Amino acid sequence: MFEVTMPQLGETVADGTVTKWFKKVGDSVTRGEPLFEVSTDKVDTEIPAQANGIISAILVGEGVTVDVGTLLAIIGGESESVASTAPIAETLKAADGASAPVVTPVRTSQKNGEKTQLSPVVRRLLAEHGLDASQINGSGPNGRVTRDDVLATAASGAPASSGEVAQIPPSPVVRRLMRENNIDPASLIGSGPDGRITRHDIEVAIASREQTRVSRQGDEVIPFTRIRRLTAEHTVRSKATSAHTLMVKEIDYERVEVVRRAYGASFKEREGFSLTYLPFNALAVFEALREFPHLNASVGDNELIVHHDINLGVAVDLDSDGLVVPVVRNGDNYGLTAIARKIRELALLARAKKLTVDDMSNGTFTITNPGPFGTLLTGAVINQPQVAILATDGVARKPVIVTAAAGEESIAIHSIGLLALTFDHRAIDGAYAARFLSRISEILNSRDWASEF
Repeated sequence: MFEVTMPQLGETVADGTVTKWFKKVGDSVTRGEPLFEVSTDKVDTEIPAQANGIISAILVGEGVTVDVGTLLAIIGGESESVASTAPIAETLKAADGASAPVVTPVRTSQKNGEKTQLSPVVRRLLAEHGLDASQINGSGPNGRVTRDDVLATAASGAPASSGEVAQIPPSPVVRRLMRENNIDPASLIGSGPDGRITRHDIEVAIASREQTRVSRQGDEVIPFTRIRRLTAEHTVRSKATSAHTLMVKEIDYERVEVVRRAYGASFKEREGFSLTYLPFNALAVFEALREFPHLNASVGDNELIVHHDINLGVAVDLDSDGLVVPVVRNGDNYGLTAIARKIRELALLARAKKLTVDDMSNGTFTITNPGPFGTLLTGAVINQPQVAILATDGVARKPVIVTAAAGEESIAIHSIGLLALTFDHRAIDGAYAARFLSRISEILNSRDWASEF
């Protein structure tokens, strides 16, 4: 028998929401295949099974938020039936709109140790409102009384007696959905146990409202996905926070292009993907940031916080569903091939929804790369709390004037592109930004890139 628990998704993450189960009770599961999906404020992550066997019980339904370490499911051995693990799972019933069974909350009396199961915040709120935990029906794991249970009971004017059936408060996910979509809970009839409002009830209400809008206007209404909402909130907050200033420099990539032509085919055969301009730009940025550290920084309370580690965020488009920014940590220790591999690895993890919170934390500077789509100029939005973001736009063959060593000028065809730096004018001035871009250009045109192969 193997117990499935809520994983630790990052150093600062204390809980997670089970958004989807890929298996149901009675299904066989193989170690390594996706078992369920967890959502945090930053990323959705598929969690693989850690053992072979049969799903004997699913203890936490979809849409329920629980603490790290909470028991979510039980995987029995091939010889174990679902019934054989029933005493372990106790009495099962559906909860919070999930089709999978979950454990019915069972409260432990205070003298058997319930008080030790309460968080400090809950104990403080109980004392402030003069409430007894034994008289509150807890909605947390195993009937644990949560902060919201205490506040809901206090708002009702009197604690729920132990002999009454109190309406269970909505889960944190459901409350967030109601808040984001301006839905009054009084307008809903809950379909969950004891009339509890479920995620399904919210989704039905949203769909009904959107259908009304479509039929009235004849337009298609596409609700924002969770990632799209987070992207929207983050970019709007960034524009309201930073003094965005755009500076652009034309870059001659001919020295890089010569190397790509010479080694691109063998690189692709060996690595399985193309050698693009992005890793060259990334290494040039790492080197330049060492010389211009005020761009590897964030703004505090009337102060500039300069970071010693250079952690490069690389924006990844999730098939137009939104953006995530995984981070290459201490990337100035990488060579060209290593940085290319790392960027590709993070992009693949992002699109497969397998990034962890740590993969997206502690970035100090960001690159966004619309260049593969042939863009000319991109004024990107700063990834807070950083002070700058660099857009690497399209590169094209163009005529340029080149000067020989003796001073003679001639016209040649080179690979030319634009680098667009959006910076926070609170942190630095234009001259500093201009010197930074000039240094990147110098690195791209002077470094011995062939030595990387």
